[in-house]
Order: sequence, then C-alpha cells, then structure tokens
Amino acid sequence: MEKKAAPIDRNDCVICIRGLEKSFGELDVLKGVDLDLYQGENLVVLGRSGTGKSVLIKIISGLLKPDKGAVNVLGQQVDKLSSKDLQQLRLKIGFSFQNSALYDSMTVKENLEFPLVRNSKHLSRKEKDHAIEEVLDGVGLLQAINQMPSELSGGQRKRIGIARTLIMRPQIMLYDEPTAGLDPITSIDINNLINEVQEKYSTSSIIITHDLTCAKSTGDRIMMLLDGRFERQGTFEEVFQTDDERVRTFYNYNFTT
Repeated sequence: MEKKAAPIDRNDCVICIRGLEKSFGELDVLKGVDLDLYQGENLVVLGRSGTGKSVLIKIISGLLKPDKGAVNVLGQQVDKLSSKDLQQLRLKIGFSFQNSALYDSMTVKENLEFPLVRNSKHLSRKEKDHAIEEVLDGVGLLQAINQMPSELSGGQRKRIGIARTLIMRPQIMLYDEPTAGLDPITSIDINNLINEVQEKYSTSSIIITHDLTCAKSTGDRIMMLLDGRFERQGTFEEVFQTDDERVRTFYNYNFTT
C-alpha cells in the first residue's frame, strides 16, 4: 500500500538533531546523527535490530542523555531542561510502545483515564468520559471500554495503547516497532491507524521499525540507519535504489509485498 501525500510544513521543524553521538562502553551506537522532523510528517527510521533506533527516541524524550550533539524538540534543547520542564515537554510527546504498556489490573476505560487523572486534574467526570469515548471511537474500539487488557487481541491492545497516548493530544508521536509481533492483516490495520492519527490529529511522528511494509505504508520520508549513521533517506523507492549491499540484503530479507 502506497502512502498518500500529507500536508507537511517544511518551514516548521518540530525535532531538529545535529551531530548526535551515543556510546555504551566500547560500543558506539550513534556516530554523528542528523535528523529533522517537520510538522505534519510521518518519518520512518528504518534499520536492523540493535542499530540504535530505540536509543534515538529515548534521547529525544530525555530518557537518555547524548554524549555529544544537540537535540531540539519543539524549540527546546532536551538535555538542558530541568526535570519539571522535561516533564512538561513529555506531555506534548506521545509514546506507542512495542508491548502497548497497558495496566493489566485496569479496564480499558481506567487505563485511558489514568493519564488524565495524573495530568489533567481540572477536568470534570463528564469531560473525562467524553475524552475517553472520543479516542476509543477514533481507534475503532469504543465497544471495548469496559474490557480488561487480557480479553483483547494483540492488535486491539496496540490500538488501546495508541488511544491512551492520544488522549493527551500530543503534538509528536513516537512509535516503537508498532507492528512487532502482529500478524500481517493486523499489521495493515495498525499501519492504517498510524496514517489516520496523522490526518485526524495533525501529529508529527517518528516511526521506528524494521518492517518494510510498515515503512512503505506509513512513511512520508524514510531514513535508514546503518552503522550508527543515516546513510540513506528519501522516499521508499529512493532509499532502496542503490547497490549498497547492506541495503540490498536488508530489503531482500525483509520485504514481502
């Protein structure tokens, strides 16, 4: 499935990274990374497991500090922020984790209410209920509002995880391997949902994946991380029109459409 063109404002850079380096002991993971994410854009960061994709989004969100380089998110340099300011910035960033990160002891409604209780204490009961029902309807699972996570399929849990993120109306979405562990049909549903979120909520997103179908279906632009650097970027076709054996091997092993 080809990605439809999205209205992207290339004069508005919501994430700007320059010269980012990160090592763990003797292991150099990121070796001078530059990245721009524009308003309204779905940017796919593609690469094999262990190439530093997840490290990148942890640095963007302030969960890890860079060794070198500048990471600017929504006009703020992340590693220079106080704990209070970093917490405020994180309210503008939504995270979709591989395992959906739902609380097993809570119903779907209680899971979605949790971030509102913590961060939007001014809302009335009626306003909270409306927000919960709106995002559940947005991901097509309003009927699951009183169910427990254990009663849901993997794809449904993924949708609920995205709904819980959207309830805070983030400006930026970070998806970490959104189709990992899902069957092909459910993966297509999640890819479509990512595009629907972009369109409905005007989000700017970074999608971390090694799934080429996901990359082709959701990415307005693709950047490929190889040996700690972004060696290829552009459309899906532009990234893979190369004789670079590292890229060809990745394509031949993974791409199944």
